Amino acid sequence: MLTVNPYLSFNGTCEAAFNFYKSIFGGEFEYLGRYKDMPDATMPIPEEEKEKIMHVSLPLTENVTLMGADTAAGCGQITTVGDNVAITLCTESAEETKRIFNALSEGGSVTMPLEKTFFATLFGSLVDQFGINWLLNYDEDPNK
Repeated sequence: MLTVNPYLSFNGTCEAAFNFYKSIFGGEFEYLGRYKDMPDATMPIPEEEKEKIMHVSLPLTENVTLMGADTAAGCGQITTVGDNVAITLCTESAEETKRIFNALSEGGSVTMPLEKTFFATLFGSLVDQFGINWLLNYDEDPNK
């Protein structure tokens, strides 16, 4: 089943924001990882940004998860309020992922090409022709 989840970006306040959301919605973080937890070869992270949140997920319902991260300014990432929400599509196959990614990126701009990452079989991000941020994620083994 294709799932759609909001993804929020922050400039260093992700942990505080998600603790706030957790106090309202309840539940437990499904995942909370910091930039220091990334495999070394992924990208160089400045020492002052290693404690920032690389990814956090808080299930709200069985089918909806609130996700977020701090941007890493040392890696050229900057969050602008108003552009700090993306729609995450978690797909069921590589073919579906590629089809949707290619269709959404037509007339828009790819911000990260669709490729294998340390956290997914395929992941990519783009801004569509209407200025909407999209993240596509496919994992052959979503339970790992």
